[in-house]
Amino acid sequence: MSRRTRIIVKGAIWGVALLPLLTLFYRYSTDRLGPNPISYATNLLGDTTLRLLLASLALTPLRMMFKISLQMSVRRLLGLFAFFYACLHFTIWIAVDHFFDWNEMMADVVKRPYITVGVLALTLLMPLAATSTTRMIKRLGGKTWRRVHRLVYVIGVLAVLHYLWLAKKGVNDPFVYAGLLAILLGVRLFDWARRGARSRRQPISPTNRLVTIAPSVPPKP
Repeated sequence: MSRRTRIIVKGAIWGVALLPLLTLFYRYSTDRLGPNPISYATNLLGDTTLRLLLASLALTPLRMMFKISLQMSVRRLLGLFAFFYACLHFTIWIAVDHFFDWNEMMADVVKRPYITVGVLALTLLMPLAATSTTRMIKRLGGKTWRRVHRLVYVIGVLAVLHYLWLAKKGVNDPFVYAGLLAILLGVRLFDWARRGARSRRQPISPTNRLVTIAPSVPPKP
């Protein structure tokens, strides 16, 4: 990807990712948040978080299936935006929904499974966001960094479960997200299994070893 193309793609991601937040501000300023403003804001921020998370998870399957190569910085940008919206989603729950009543919030975390998995997903997102810089990648090393960022698969499952358990009956969006996540993870598992089978089928080439036989030296009298 050329530098100009990368700038255009990043600009498009910034524009699309900030659109829900701008929409929220516009509806708030024009008093068009509906009869339940807290629910509207919470749902909008949560939906945006999940969409950005799935978009970041889709980049590698796109490369596997269609040879579409996107830079790591694009995936990093999508992941950071997902973390940003997750924090906003969580802030609404803390500051507006419960107004910093920590005892009530802890009771909700314990009693309500959808809140439990949501808080766990946000907690797991924190180390991924903290290690997203180039300096942290170098400090951790590529292998360790990749291991840490495999948590994104667990986060994706937790986020979908959060939505499935939270949504009311008759709402189909959570099942759409669950299906998309299953496809993305399925592509990765298929590619992993294919590469594993290919490596097992490859014959081991014999190594030619040179054996040097030292001439015998008669012992000195």
